[in-house]
Amino acid sequence: MKTNPDIVYTKAQKLIELNLDNKYVAIVGGTGGIGRELARVLAQKGAKVIVVGRTFRDENVEGIEFIQADLGLVSEASRVAELLPAEKLDLLIFTTGVLAPPARRETSEGLEEDLAVSYISRLVMMNHLVPRLKEHGEKKPRVFVMGFPGDNYMGDYRDLNSEESYGAISTHMKTVAGNEALVLDFKNRFATVNFYGLNPGLIRTNIRDNYLGKDTWKSRVVEWFIGMTNQTAEQYAEKLGPLLVAPELETHSGAMFDKNANPILPSKDFTDDYARNYIKASEELLANLKLAQ
Repeated sequence: MKTNPDIVYTKAQKLIELNLDNKYVAIVGGTGGIGRELARVLAQKGAKVIVVGRTFRDENVEGIEFIQADLGLVSEASRVAELLPAEKLDLLIFTTGVLAPPARRETSEGLEEDLAVSYISRLVMMNHLVPRLKEHGEKKPRVFVMGFPGDNYMGDYRDLNSEESYGAISTHMKTVAGNEALVLDFKNRFATVNFYGLNPGLIRTNIRDNYLGKDTWKSRVVEWFIGMTNQTAEQYAEKLGPLLVAPELETHSGAMFDKNANPILPSKDFTDDYARNYIKASEELLANLKLAQ
C-alpha cells in the first residue's frame, strides 16, 4: 500500500486530549474485537455509543447502548437501520465482519454467508441511513467502512453470490472489494456526508472462526501468531479515536487509512465506474432474491 500524499494529516490531537462529549456514534459489529474496543475508547471520551451485534458484553460500561441483530439477514439490517437515530449520528462505523468458511453456506434468505454479513448488510443499512444523516454544527456526518481498501482486491461482481464457483478466500475478497466500492460510490452520490475506508491489517479477533474453526488447535496457533506479531484491537482503537474526528478529513471524502491511521491510496484499478458497477450488481442480486431493502 502506498501513502496518499494529497492528505495532510498531522495526528496532532492525541487520544488523551480527545473530548467527544455530545458526539453520537453507531458501531455496527461493536460487540467484539475491534468494534468492542473502539466502542469502549469512544465512550470513555464522552461519546454516546450504540453498538450493533449478536452478544452484548459491556452492560456496565457507561455511555454504551446495544441493539441486538443478526446482520447476516437483510431483514435485520433494514430493521436496525430504522432503529438507529440517524438524524443524531455524528459517526457511523462498520467494523470487520467474518471470513468465509471452507464450504459455501447460505443464509435463510439465499445469500452466501460472508457476503451477507461482511458487505450486503452494510449496503442495505447505508441505503437506509445515509439519506437521513444530518450536519451538526456545520460538520458533515462521517461514515467509516472497515475492510482492506487499498490492497488492490477487485472482487468479481459477475458472481457475487459465489454460485458458479466457490473458494473461501476468493469469496471473502468479494466482500473486501464491496466495502471499498461502498466508500467510493457513496462519496460520489452524497455530498452532505463524508465517507472513509479503514484497513486495520491483521489483528487477533474471532473473525477467522468460520474458516479455521472455533477453538481448534489451528485457530489457536494462528491467532497466537497474529497476536504476537501485530497490534492488538485496543491499540488500533486508540489510534483510530483521534482520526475519526480529525478536522483535516473534512475535505477528503473517499480517503482510506491503514492500520496506523495513515492515509493510503485506493486500489489502483478501482475507478468510479467500477465502484458504481459493483454496487449496481449488488442491488440487482438483492432484487433477484426478492430481498426488499
